[in-house]
Amino acid sequence: MKKNFGDVIDNKVYEFRVLAHLSQKELAEKVGVSKQTIFVMEKGNYVPTLLLAFRIASFFHVDITDIFSYKMEGKANDN
Repeated sequence: MKKNFGDVIDNKVYEFRVLAHLSQKELAEKVGVSKQTIFVMEKGNYVPTLLLAFRIASFFHVDITDIFSYKMEGKANDN
């Protein structure tokens, strides 16, 4: 049974993309994913791979922690 640790990865992809005046499609093309991937990531419904997270941070010339943050919202449980 998989444990639910309540871990969350928040991101600021939307904010960085808008400040750079890029569409979701343009950013997707720059980092090698689909527009849908950017869309669901911005909505918080998709946690990118570590490789993609680094690729996005590198594209914006910032540290990965400027865009992505980790939060542990509780103790481990069996649900």
